Amino acid sequence: MSRPRRPGFETIVGSADADLSGKRRCIAAHFEPPPAPPRPHDVPVEKSIHLSPSTLAPALASLALCASLGAAAQTAEPWTLEVQQLAAAAAAPAGTRVEVEVGALDPRLKLAPCARITPYLPAGARLWGRSRVGLRCDEGARWNVFVPVTVKVFGPGWTATQPLPVGTVLQSEHLQSSEVDLAAEPSPALREAQPALGRALVRALRPGQAVREADLKARQWFAAGDTVRVVGVGAGFAISADGQALGAGIDGQFVKVRIDGGRVVSGRAIAERRIEVTL
Repeated sequence: MSRPRRPGFETIVGSADADLSGKRRCIAAHFEPPPAPPRPHDVPVEKSIHLSPSTLAPALASLALCASLGAAAQTAEPWTLEVQQLAAAAAAPAGTRVEVEVGALDPRLKLAPCARITPYLPAGARLWGRSRVGLRCDEGARWNVFVPVTVKVFGPGWTATQPLPVGTVLQSEHLQSSEVDLAAEPSPALREAQPALGRALVRALRPGQAVREADLKARQWFAAGDTVRVVGVGAGFAISADGQALGAGIDGQFVKVRIDGGRVVSGRAIAERRIEVTL
């Protein structure tokens, strides 16, 4: 039974009490009061892990190592390890430690697929410092390329203990024994201190830098006019005579000497007042 109409109001078709109650239930959110805000103890809190410094350092190191190994595994070519082993075996003198860094092939190369790649040493190649190793395809295609390598050879040597300017005459307090990269430069690093003592530097050295033969001013063994001993060396024999130097005797360099009878010979200055002539 419908309710009587109130004055000033019209009846809406389909707006019986039962129908209105049904719509109210369907859209109850528009009729119910808003829910109460969550209490502080109901708010979810993210859990966190707290690591002590002693635990955190190894954890970070492990993550860094995993990332490094993962990157290396993704970027290294299948032949990289073979190249490193080949170069290390060829370059390692006794009592040294060798590290080999393998470079990348020229990106402009377009190589056909190869089932078996063989690394090899080029003829005359010296695996010391910056060098190269050959790569040859032996199955699936026919090509031959070279990959750059950097060979580091660590061994005992002598380094500067302090900043040493040009012209410093080396004394024992200027030098200390250290592990150095013998292959870092073409000039050999000094393996013994004695040859450097009393010699002047021709370039400045920083602390910890290896002292190399090229860093030292050549030793002068005698001056022009000095009497020197001339040693002639041949196949299975040696002779000697005295003479007068016609020039300064710089270590390792040739100098002329006038011997008895006025004959002039040329030999290499090798020691104090001494030259060697090859017969």
